Amino acid sequence: MAAHKKVLFILTSHDQLGNTGKKTGWYAEEVGEPATILKNHGYEIVFASPKGGKAPLDPGSVEAAKDNATVVAFLNDKTFQDQINNTHKVEDFVGHESQFAAIVYPGGHGPMFDLEHDEPSLRVTAAAYEAGKVVGAVCHGPIALTDVTLSDGSLLLKGKNVTGFSDDEERAVKLEDAVPTLLETKLKRIGAIYHKADQDWGVKVVTDGRVVTGQNPASAPGFGEAIHAAIQNAHH
Repeated sequence: MAAHKKVLFILTSHDQLGNTGKKTGWYAEEVGEPATILKNHGYEIVFASPKGGKAPLDPGSVEAAKDNATVVAFLNDKTFQDQINNTHKVEDFVGHESQFAAIVYPGGHGPMFDLEHDEPSLRVTAAAYEAGKVVGAVCHGPIALTDVTLSDGSLLLKGKNVTGFSDDEERAVKLEDAVPTLLETKLKRIGAIYHKADQDWGVKVVTDGRVVTGQNPASAPGFGEAIHAAIQNAHH
């Protein structure tokens, strides 16, 4: 069953935060926590991005995680970092989705710009889901799921219980005008059933069958464990 022990992390290739002049990319905690947890559960992690090659790390997320031992270790892990500096192109996995137990989209603001309408990513995610695999996304990552359309023409997330970075949290960091769309607003617009923590930055992880979502960086560890649990359940 070795085929079921691989998880594909799809990272952003985008490093510009709208017109703010600031850098963005993938968020350290939202890759480091779930990747480490899944590796410890025995999964091989494979990294891809729309453009392939080096996936840009959000510099602010490194500072935010400086006291997080798991994330610091991840950022200093040569194997992981070599993989992230040499990501596969997502399009290379079109047609090969069933080798993965799960497809995972971490956050950071980058995905808001390049993963919402990325055709190869949408295809890989739909095919994996239809092959009985788990699909997961945390923080801004769920934007990559909002356009995923299944072969019957229905949207993957329509009627599904989900979470993701809230519009209130986006306003709290004053980036509501920097992003092309507000995630919570779009999730509700496409008919997903949106849930969030009682307060901003609180932990919230939602599993609806084989769709697993987390709200924000604080939710990243629980999100990693929930991916593992959903994979286990998908096989029983």
